[in-house]
Amino acid sequence: MVPKLDLIGLVVRDMKASLDFYRALGLDIPAAQDTEGHVEVVLSNGLRFAWDTVEVIQSFDAEWTPPAGGHRISLDFLCESVAEVNTTYDRLVASGYHGQKAPFDAPWGQRYATLHDPDGNTIALFCNLP
Repeated sequence: MVPKLDLIGLVVRDMKASLDFYRALGLDIPAAQDTEGHVEVVLSNGLRFAWDTVEVIQSFDAEWTPPAGGHRISLDFLCESVAEVNTTYDRLVASGYHGQKAPFDAPWGQRYATLHDPDGNTIALFCNLP
């Protein structure tokens, strides 16, 4: 048997702030989860997405420290159209999230934009250009 990617997990400083960001991207996460140390949702494609607070991670790995010097992961969200890339980016930046690279037509054939979630992870929004 070959291992199957089943879960993507993020370590977060502030659970509510992180969950609010991912809700703004369209993930359905119950508000009751805001105070939990571990949260999981199953995405429409069956992949699980999870968040753990620093305290939860350090409860079983006391040596864990956050990465330094830049992001360690990029989560890329496929949008249906150029307009959706643009409006999603603009809406999130207007809500106070850090926009890294405004939407542009990338030479590899995609409308592409990047911003950061509350923990500094790079989030890409993209769609294939016609």
